[in-house]
Amino acid sequence: MRKEKQLLLDQIESKVKDSTAFILTRYKQMDPNMAYAFRSALIQSGADFEVIRKRILLKAAIAAGCALDEAILAGHVGVVFVEEDPVQSTKALFKFRQQNEGVLEVIGGRFEGKICSAVDIELIAKLPGKQEMRAQFLGLLEAVPAQTLGVMDALLTSVVYCLDNKSKI
Repeated sequence: MRKEKQLLLDQIESKVKDSTAFILTRYKQMDPNMAYAFRSALIQSGADFEVIRKRILLKAAIAAGCALDEAILAGHVGVVFVEEDPVQSTKALFKFRQQNEGVLEVIGGRFEGKICSAVDIELIAKLPGKQEMRAQFLGLLEAVPAQTLGVMDALLTSVVYCLDNKSKI
């Protein structure tokens, strides 16, 4: 193997190993402006999109310990490597796919070491993100003291209203 190909193979292998998740996509008719908008949306969510030759992707995946099915890699294949929050990156991917129908198709991927189908990845995109989960958790923690204070306030207020009504009689 030539040095350039070996360097590319090592680079892709390290991306496969280091990423928290990756998503395999098939694309068609993506013009440069659309590709720039797609890459920008992914970068904001902590991911990167790369077009990789199938043979190099298969070799890198095998070297990284992740066997891919060669049958699903038909057509032009692009890989979204996720570095940060996989749910946010998946949401960005599906948002772009919804805005530009027929351009991008999700064909599979890997999340936390497990191979996922396109249906699984779509379900992951519907999950709440890390910030949403934090907000829901804080809301849950805040609900109990807020309700307790509301009940105590209602009790004290009702006593005050009773005394006020008694004094007017």
